[in-house]
Amino acid sequence: MNFYKQIFAFTILAFSFRCAFDKKTEQSVESGYGLTPVPFNEVTLEDKFWKPRLKTQMETLVPFALDKTIPAQIALKQAGDFLAGLETELPRPHRYQSSDLYKVMEGAAYLLHDQENPALEQRMDSIIDIIASAQNKDGYLYVPHLTGVAQQHKTPYGRGGMGERPYSYVLHSHELYNIGHMYEGAVAYYRATGKDKWLKVAEKNAQHLNKVFFEGDPNYNDGKPVNQAPGHQELELALIKLYRVTDNKLYLQMAKKFLDIRGITLVPDGEGTMSASYAQQHRPVAEQRQAIGHAVRATYLYSGMADVGALTRINDYDEALESIWHNIVDKKISITGGLGAVHGIEGFGPEYVLPNKEVYNETCAAVGNVFFNFRMFLMTKDARYMDMAEVSLLNNSLAGVNIEGNKFFYVNPLEADGSTPFNHGRVGRSPWFGTACCPSNIARLIPQVSGMMYSYSGDDLYTTFYGSSNTTISLASGKIAIRQESDYPFDGVVKLTLSPESDLAFSLKLRIPTWARTNQFMPGKLYDYIDKNGGKWTVAVNGEKVDATVKNGFATVNRTWSVGDVVELHIPMPIRFNTTIQQVVSNRGRVAVTRGPLVYAAEGIDNNGVVQRFFLNEIPGSNHISEEVIADGLLQNVVKVKLPAKELKNEGVGKHELQLIPYYAWNNREEGSMIIWLADSEENIQLADRKTARGGKYKSVSASSTGNLGSLMAISDPRRPGSSVDQSIQPWISENDGSQWIVVELKEAQQIRSIGLYWFTAPKRKFNTKVPASWEIQYKDGNSWKNMPLYVTDDYSLDTDEYNVVHPALELTTREIRILINPQKGSKAGILDVDIEFEDMPTS
Repeated sequence: MNFYKQIFAFTILAFSFRCAFDKKTEQSVESGYGLTPVPFNEVTLEDKFWKPRLKTQMETLVPFALDKTIPAQIALKQAGDFLAGLETELPRPHRYQSSDLYKVMEGAAYLLHDQENPALEQRMDSIIDIIASAQNKDGYLYVPHLTGVAQQHKTPYGRGGMGERPYSYVLHSHELYNIGHMYEGAVAYYRATGKDKWLKVAEKNAQHLNKVFFEGDPNYNDGKPVNQAPGHQELELALIKLYRVTDNKLYLQMAKKFLDIRGITLVPDGEGTMSASYAQQHRPVAEQRQAIGHAVRATYLYSGMADVGALTRINDYDEALESIWHNIVDKKISITGGLGAVHGIEGFGPEYVLPNKEVYNETCAAVGNVFFNFRMFLMTKDARYMDMAEVSLLNNSLAGVNIEGNKFFYVNPLEADGSTPFNHGRVGRSPWFGTACCPSNIARLIPQVSGMMYSYSGDDLYTTFYGSSNTTISLASGKIAIRQESDYPFDGVVKLTLSPESDLAFSLKLRIPTWARTNQFMPGKLYDYIDKNGGKWTVAVNGEKVDATVKNGFATVNRTWSVGDVVELHIPMPIRFNTTIQQVVSNRGRVAVTRGPLVYAAEGIDNNGVVQRFFLNEIPGSNHISEEVIADGLLQNVVKVKLPAKELKNEGVGKHELQLIPYYAWNNREEGSMIIWLADSEENIQLADRKTARGGKYKSVSASSTGNLGSLMAISDPRRPGSSVDQSIQPWISENDGSQWIVVELKEAQQIRSIGLYWFTAPKRKFNTKVPASWEIQYKDGNSWKNMPLYVTDDYSLDTDEYNVVHPALELTTREIRILINPQKGSKAGILDVDIEFEDMPTS
């Protein structure tokens, strides 16, 4: 407990001092590509869009996330004490909680690039000491096997998915995934501070990995090289970062080896998470042509392939990457830039299966999509990749965190009814998750955005993301200082003031996004504009318009530049209306609204209730559409759109002024309804709720016992608890502390998507309920009960004030579910709600 208090003492961080970055520790982050980006620490943001988010990141998100990862810090401390021979309580077995800590620390390190913060740096140093103490003397670092707790936690997938021994189950153990994120955090912290303790831990581990996986170590795998690719990609691109900062070519070679053995040395032959395609192991990476399997793993893989290909100057992966990219943008991406439509595998589904309410679109997949497309741009100098990165960044990625920086989406639907849970058991954003990859990914993404604004090669200067900022760039012929002024993404006016150290001839390349120069919102074949409201972009130099030729999405101005030259780019941002190709069944008879790079959504709070009741039977002209800049509140500076629509009422069809806000900003003011794809006629309105096992739709519910103060009605009560001590709902409470069971019988056999339990914990004498010691789910198969195999990142969590959600690893259709509960000794178990979701997503 003293250790816990010591960590918590650093909770309040003061981010107040500006500092200069020590460039001795900085190298070009993407060196080896055709283009070199200007690092984020060399770009100063001055805008109203990104700069406030960095402030929120510094003051709220990173401190909040560091506190949420205290359990991972404690587990590492316990492992360190165990290795030192000290008496200690052993940690709870967990495969990947360390990775969430490492990602948050990476985000914190990026912030230290720009602002000196002794409290944050001290906290980071303290955690790094703990990480170093948890590393075995040979370099191995994985808490469950170091402490032996993996042997206590058996599931159908080996010891809790951790394997019987180190590296025996890299398909799902996350051993290599964890240390990949550790490498990225260690590199970021070294570049921010020049301190190399954590970097040495990373290098020691990497050299250990090389020996175990590619040479053979007598202490692992009976001395034979493991020679397997990790089940969750991340290590490949992390090794590249380690190579860049150390110049040790071993790490580049290792990254290539891990890529090239994928789909060769191990090809799983199971189903679902055990299939070969789930982790892109169905064939060698250079031979892959479609995006399939788990979406996050896929984007990390593609990013690593781009990195390795660029740095080794080979084109082995080029055809695969280009084909996969087209497969995504032509057939498998939501208009928000979201990837991975299918819940069961958190991944890519069949071509053109892009549901709205039922879509998955994990936040991490959008983050990975940004990383992948940014690398493709650096490799090809083609703006379409930055166009795609921008859509994913401004829509799906930013939707992953609320404006206050303390609640998160794991799942990002394009439609919500305000009552059906979609975000791992919640109808809105969650303060955290048992699998917390998404909040920690947001923590490390936002500080890197400024590093995607400018790139250069020789005497070509590329402006790629727009926003008020300034930087200095060293071109082949000399230095140039740039000051950019813009209210992008809400305003398409971009003013660049150029100040070369002397008259300088170079090419200025201005990105003209797909949405501004074509009849489409984004690259690919899925979405087209149906209106004719687009305008013409223009470029002026020192007040005079110039004819700028466009190639690969960039308008180029060639000239000799002088101090004070001003370039003005005007990109009109009218309201546009989008349709989807007919192969996407979910969007037939539907229209989406966009403005510039932003997707817009109607939200219940602005439209007096459920927004599924509206439809657009005709596209309004620009004179019937209005825009309003919100002056204050959570959505300050956001542009709201108002347009005429029709409303389905009890008495018929009426008129309504429909209000829409950017999709990323929804669910900040209330947990209500939302829709992007609006019906284009009364016939296409869909107001019916999705089938659930709620509100009396169970055939029956039974239990081993129910105490005097409890009721089985809680299991199917349609009300949602406000907290784990909510007494407005009569909970189910066991009669004693003996083993308990609850059986839920459905009216018909259905395919289960997820099951969530909401614990009732009122330890007062009246109730004496606590979270149980353990629980599990079984399903009826014929006349026998079988354990439900859990999805690879799930476990039977015991969190309060939220639903504890588990998903079946394989397709599971049943008519009965049994919940087995082992209460804590001397306490009863209590449940406020059981939420069962079904698979009813369209298949074509």
